[in-house]
Parts: sequence; C-alpha cells; structure tokens
Amino acid sequence: MLLQPPSGNPPPGDLTPHLNFPHMRSLEVQWVKQENEEFLHLRDPLGLTPGEVLVPGYLAPFLMLCDGEHNLATIRAALALYRGMELSADDLERLVQDLDEAIVLEGPKAQEAERKALAAYHLSPFRQPALADAAYPGDPTMLDQLLSAFCERYPTPQGAGGDASAPVVGILSPHIDYNRGHKVYAESWQAIAPALAECEQVIIFGTDHVGGPGKVTLTRQQYATPWGALQADRQLLSELTQALGEGDALEEELHHAKEHSIELAAVWLHYMLRRVKGKDSSFRSMPTVTPILCGNMFPYVRGDQDPGWDPTFTRMLEVLRRSTEQKRTLVVAAGDLAHVGPVFGDEQGWDLAARAKLRSADDASLDAMCRGDAQGFYQGLKAEQDGRRVCGITPIYLAMRLLGTDITGHRIGYDQCPADQEGASVVSIAGVVWRRKGP
Repeated sequence: MLLQPPSGNPPPGDLTPHLNFPHMRSLEVQWVKQENEEFLHLRDPLGLTPGEVLVPGYLAPFLMLCDGEHNLATIRAALALYRGMELSADDLERLVQDLDEAIVLEGPKAQEAERKALAAYHLSPFRQPALADAAYPGDPTMLDQLLSAFCERYPTPQGAGGDASAPVVGILSPHIDYNRGHKVYAESWQAIAPALAECEQVIIFGTDHVGGPGKVTLTRQQYATPWGALQADRQLLSELTQALGEGDALEEELHHAKEHSIELAAVWLHYMLRRVKGKDSSFRSMPTVTPILCGNMFPYVRGDQDPGWDPTFTRMLEVLRRSTEQKRTLVVAAGDLAHVGPVFGDEQGWDLAARAKLRSADDASLDAMCRGDAQGFYQGLKAEQDGRRVCGITPIYLAMRLLGTDITGHRIGYDQCPADQEGASVVSIAGVVWRRKGP
C-alpha cells in the first residue's frame, strides 16, 4: 500500500493511547525511487503487513520519531522546530491511523496479526520453505540440478578443509542468497560431505535478523526443504525448552517462519545428505536437525557485559553439550560476515582500497575462528564496536562455544558480494570447516 500524504480531513474516531505514543515495529527500511519521487519501502520480516508499504520520503523524520517515547504533540513540535514541517494535529492522527491499519506500529492490531500468523504456522505439518520459488527452485528436481551445477563448477580446492583423518565437527556456512554466494556454499559443503555419512544430529545456529538482544529461539516445527521434512529431535527440544523456560525459548518462535538464515543452510545440508546417503534414504535414516535462531549481541558488543556470563547462553550450551557427548554431531553456524556501504548506513561507498582493509579485518575474525577462539572472535568485533556489522556474530560465537577450544578451523572460500547496483556496498562471506584436534 502507498501511505497517502495527509488529506486535511479529520481522522476517524479518537486515538487509543498506543497511537498517541506511536512505536514503529522492527521493519526493514530502504529508499526506493518511483517516477522520480523517493519513498521509504517498509518490509516486514514476519510478513504481518498486508503487502508492501511505501511512505513518501518527506515523512522520514516523522517515522524516526515513532519510537514509543514521544507523543504526537511532542512529535509535531519537533518536526516544526527542527525540520520546518508544519503538520496539523489531524494530519498526524490520520498518519498514525494509516500506519496502524498497515500493521506498521506496535499495538493490538499487530498483536492480533502475530497471534493469527503463529497459529497458522503451528497448524502446518512442518516449517514451510519460505524461499522456495523465490531464492531457489521449489521443484525438487530443478533444485537438485541447480546445486549439482554449483558443485561441478566449484569443487572444494584440493587440500582444503584440513586433515581428512581428523573428525569434522562444525561448519561456517553463509546465509546470503545462492545467486551471490553459491561458490562459497558449494566449496564449503562439499568439504564436509564425507562426515555426513555417520552424522547422528545437526545443530544449526542461524542469525535472527529481527531477534531481540541475547535471544535464542527454538521452534516445535520441523524444517522442510523441497525434498521433504528434516527430522527433529523432540527429546532435545524438550530439554532445551525446560532449561530456557518455555516463555523465553518460544517467545519469538514466529521468526522461524520467514527467517532465511537457517533455511538456506538447511537446503544445502539436505542436498549433501541425499548425495551421501542416497536420494531414496528414509526419513529415519537421516540425522536429527535442531534449528536455533540467535538474536543480536548489542548489549555485549556495544556495552560492558560479557556474553560468557550470559545465563541463557550458558543453560542452552550445557544441554547441547550433553547431547553432543552422546551423538556424532555437526554444528552449523549459518552466518555472513560484514555488511558495509551506503545501503547499510555508511556515508561513503567502499572502493578498492576500503575493500582491501575490509578483507584484512575479516581475516582477523577468520583467524580467531580457525583458532577456535570464541572469546577472541567476540573481542575483536567489540574493539571495533562491530563497525563491519557482522550479522553472523551470535551464531558463530555460540557454535564455537559449543565446539570448545579443542578444535582447529580451516578456511574454505571468501567473497565480497555486491549489495547495491552501484557496487558501493558489499556483504562479505566465508566458509570454515572445524575439525576436532587429535585422533
């Protein structure tokens, strides 16, 4: 929907208290141009808004003040004083009414929409592949052909992945789209293919791009790919839920429905399992898969807290560690690295010199991963206040915490993928295979 400019007509009815202190939901916001006019494109990662929402660009200052801390009178005064925008009280009331109808604001309408979406998610027999026929073919045969073509074009470089006699225990996989990241995906997942033959369980930590600070989120739904559902470990899920508390563990469960990080790694996992075990392998012959979404680490990277003392992380890792001691396990960190350039809020574009510096900074993070140094990885990003916006920080950190220090990592692939048409913004990605030290 296109949010129309204020009409001057009186708003319908009285405003409820939550609209007098409008609070914009966690939406993805991008500038777009249509017919030489600039708009803010609001995209809802949870899919609650009815279609796309376009807001005229001149209303951007108004949206910035919709933080739940300012009432409409204060917003109106601030816009007039600092921006020279003269909006009547009726104009602002109509704006918030329209935003509320579009499920852009926190409040009863958003809560009801989320309740209905979660109920629909639970009614499905499994977590549906949200990106099928969008980011990759939904037809299983066509998807087989696509990933096979990637693997044929980009085999794992000889000698990459470390000593084949040391057991594979983990992998860093990108979660960028396959169109840009297929080379790193193909090289990384092929490197661990032999280890999947005897794998009994897979634990996937994925970035929750709209997750709360320090949140880890489970789901009761089995993930599915175009080839079918992946088997869940109900016992492990129950133990994790009990350790974390059901309210905390499942509070943001709906995020699993649309979040792409775990899905894009799970498709490659399922593809490689079918290559190793045979395309006709039964559901029960496959390893169980436990997907865990991970929120941001702002309180740690930009504050004084240390994630090593986080009680939620500690309780979860204790349960997972007991499970890994009983079963042959692959730990997956589905995370990208840097997000830099104007698209991500930087004032300047990233030229060749800036990209060389980015490569050096990424190398430092990858070195820490290869040492199995979770704390060093985190401290490096904290020292720079996460200036690279590494969106995979939480899943990578937690994967290494779970794997412990008795590991060695081996880089497989690195790329800086374009994030805008001008080539001024990039997302960096890499693959890492972790092996257990010793026999």
